Amino acid sequence: MRRNPEARQAVIEKYARQPGDTGSPEVQIALLTHRINDLTEHLRIHKKDNHSLRGLLLLVGRRKRLLNYLSHINIERFRSLTDELDLRR
Repeated sequence: MRRNPEARQAVIEKYARQPGDTGSPEVQIALLTHRINDLTEHLRIHKKDNHSLRGLLLLVGRRKRLLNYLSHINIERFRSLTDELDLRR
């Protein structure tokens, strides 16, 4: 994700609530989900990379906090986002 700015921009455009929106919880959660998926694939190959594993766990925790925030603010937006991103909650 970090090396592909086009993919990052595509995610931002897909989940943005309005043009130029990069700070809404939906965009942040979608970006974190893509980074988590990339790190998960990396760790399947490099099983002993403990530094990346720690980074992955930090990202998962941040995404969990954002999901909790979104569920308290607007449950409908939370449900639609978790369905689109195929997240279990």
